[in-house]
Amino acid sequence: MSNIIRIVVSWVIALWISSEFLNSLFYKFDNAALEPRHIFSTIGDWIKDVINSTLGELFTEYGAIFIGAAELVTALVLLAPIILWKKQKKLHYIGGIMASMLMMGAVFFHIFTPLGWVLTWCNNGVKYTKELACQNAEIFINTSLANIALSILILGIVIALMNKKHN
Repeated sequence: MSNIIRIVVSWVIALWISSEFLNSLFYKFDNAALEPRHIFSTIGDWIKDVINSTLGELFTEYGAIFIGAAELVTALVLLAPIILWKKQKKLHYIGGIMASMLMMGAVFFHIFTPLGWVLTWCNNGVKYTKELACQNAEIFINTSLANIALSILILGIVIALMNKKHN
């Protein structure tokens, strides 16, 4: 692959990953947003049951902030070559690894926990389950978050491999 094509593809991937991470920050740092509350409380409840009660409670309370901060740092690393152009290859490699690691966790939780690939929650803040339907509330269904997580996982690996130094 020619160097120009590698640079352009690397930037397209870096910009897309960064835009997804930055666009989701408002939801992760907003305690009133229902979707992240549903996601992190569902995972937190699973952690309470499977791993540790205290860890589950901490994840429910602070997981969105922690993940949001990690995504912000990752986006900044991927965008840093705008200023540090000579470090583009290294920063895109590091950012790709960071994005992949974050999304590996997201994909794991979507596949192996009650969160599931298809998110379903009520607009009144009540958890939707097959046993407990929403009472007088709209039901939201979202598959895009899991699909975006998987795409970032794959693209993070691609950008890391494209920018890895070959000795």
